[in-house]
Amino acid sequence: MRSQLIDHPYPPTKIMWVPDYNGVMPDLFATSGEYLRLWEINSATGGVALRAELTNSKESQYAAPLTSFDWNMDDPSTMGTCSIDTTCTLWDLSKQTIKTQLIAHEKEVYDFAFAPGVFTFATAGADGSIRQFDVRDLAHSNILYDNQNQVPFVRLVWNRTDPKLIATIMMDSNKVTILDIRFPSIAFQELSGHNAFVNSVSWAPTSHYHISTAGDDAQVLIWDISGPQYQAPAVNNILEPILTYHAGEEITSVLWPISNPEWIFISFGKTAQLLKV
Repeated sequence: MRSQLIDHPYPPTKIMWVPDYNGVMPDLFATSGEYLRLWEINSATGGVALRAELTNSKESQYAAPLTSFDWNMDDPSTMGTCSIDTTCTLWDLSKQTIKTQLIAHEKEVYDFAFAPGVFTFATAGADGSIRQFDVRDLAHSNILYDNQNQVPFVRLVWNRTDPKLIATIMMDSNKVTILDIRFPSIAFQELSGHNAFVNSVSWAPTSHYHISTAGDDAQVLIWDISGPQYQAPAVNNILEPILTYHAGEEITSVLWPISNPEWIFISFGKTAQLLKV
């Protein structure tokens, strides 16, 4: 059922609800495009109002487009954005001001994700690297992985039940690369069961070891990375998915929700589906 339409000057690159698992905050969601926008839903009328329009550019009304953002689940007043101008920006949403801004990569930054907690985040760049930052010392970063061919990384997802693991997607790749922050510069595991480009990945919210992937081959695959290969890098160990679902069309998104871990949400074409795990 369609309840509201909102005008967005440019196509949004990401949309995200406020991480409010106790249900005490206003009904907020954010979108990224040429600006970071915060929206609020009026619980009484159902109307949607623009609450804030934030730009990371201080010198011009024309800001570099934002490619992605993440809302800190442990501190909802903090959000991080990334941009094609190589920068990342940390925002204080309670004051609607910039906490800090840094040059994160040598080329465009395509994704940004907070680790569990309030101090650590990671970024994915067009320079082919995944980098880890600590907000207490932003003058330095750790290069977690740097592929030799400089193929851009376009997505990264932190495992919130096991924060040492990060799942990443390279541009135009049929593989998902799992990184272990204990072993920088090494691909901890590669999941290569797709027959076309991978578009989305989501960790299980209640398990260290399970992850779902979806791609242009119209498949959703569920993997179990437990076992001997979980203890040390084992990229040569070939894993097979434990569950497979075929949607019939290219799948653009997969989500394993924290609130209902027995379900997986996918979207393709004009369709959204819930899959029982």
